[in-house]
Amino acid sequence: MSTAPARLWRHAHGITAIDAGYLRPGLAAVHLVVERGRAAFVDAGTLHSVPAALAALAELQVAPAEVDYVFLTHVHLDHAGGAGGLLQALPNARAVLHPRGAPHLIDPAALEAASIAVYGEAAYRALYGHIVPVPAERVVVTQDGDRLQLAGRTFEFLHTPGHAMHHQAIVDCASGGIFAGDTFGLSYREFDTDGRAMVIPTTTPTQFDPEQLCASIDRLLARRPESIYLTHYSRITEVERLGADLKRQVRAFAQIAEAQAEAPPAERRARIRAAMRSLWIDGARAHGRPDPTGEVDSLLANDLDLNTDGLMSWLQRRARRPSTERSATP
Repeated sequence: MSTAPARLWRHAHGITAIDAGYLRPGLAAVHLVVERGRAAFVDAGTLHSVPAALAALAELQVAPAEVDYVFLTHVHLDHAGGAGGLLQALPNARAVLHPRGAPHLIDPAALEAASIAVYGEAAYRALYGHIVPVPAERVVVTQDGDRLQLAGRTFEFLHTPGHAMHHQAIVDCASGGIFAGDTFGLSYREFDTDGRAMVIPTTTPTQFDPEQLCASIDRLLARRPESIYLTHYSRITEVERLGADLKRQVRAFAQIAEAQAEAPPAERRARIRAAMRSLWIDGARAHGRPDPTGEVDSLLANDLDLNTDGLMSWLQRRARRPSTERSATP
């Protein structure tokens, strides 16, 4: 696999964001933390992201043998699909995963087959390449609250369900930042206005749960992080403001879905998507975007589709459970 130029954003505390090259520039980031000559990646992108990750190491003058960890927030393929391929180039690194996610990367055959069934063979290969298995002996499985050291720098792992049951966030105790994966939503830099970020939830199928997600957001906010690093897309501040808005939107999403629970499936999907689109257009306008309709339709089209699928899946799971066991809208 050849090394390609990398698009890098250098933050404080030895943290660098590397564009993962997924779908479009500025959509997905791999983060690299360097501490006293040792390094750790946070998330790995897809197999197609590996050349950029290795190019970043070269630019930062970090040898592959000096990488100790690949911390994975969860095993959705835009976050972890490239982990096995990246580890092949990092002789001393270990993958650090939630216990629910580890089996899917050690033996990814079922995960890959299911993904091909959804995308089709050609589209799947174009998006993700393939999943290289991660050897079991190179996997570290976390328990909630576990800590690991990188050259004396402490990272704490918090299990944060809501987006996915196999999700964890990584607290960087040295910087006061948190690598939140998808738990703290998405914040594309194109929507920044006067230096202020806008955030939106991600309710990707199949494990979205609004009550769990709001609880996980609160758990991250309780740490009072100086900043949060998102896979989509890198560093945000004003964490308290964004967290409150994120929870407001999660609740609104649940209400949008619940309002369409009795509609025919085809109409239900279209109505949920349209209501979510309107919510985001209104939110972007309130954030200071003068005419955000085109931005939402061009930049958030894929997120609208995925979030709609996630809400549809959530409604179906709720319908299969006794009413006394259903989570109320948080």
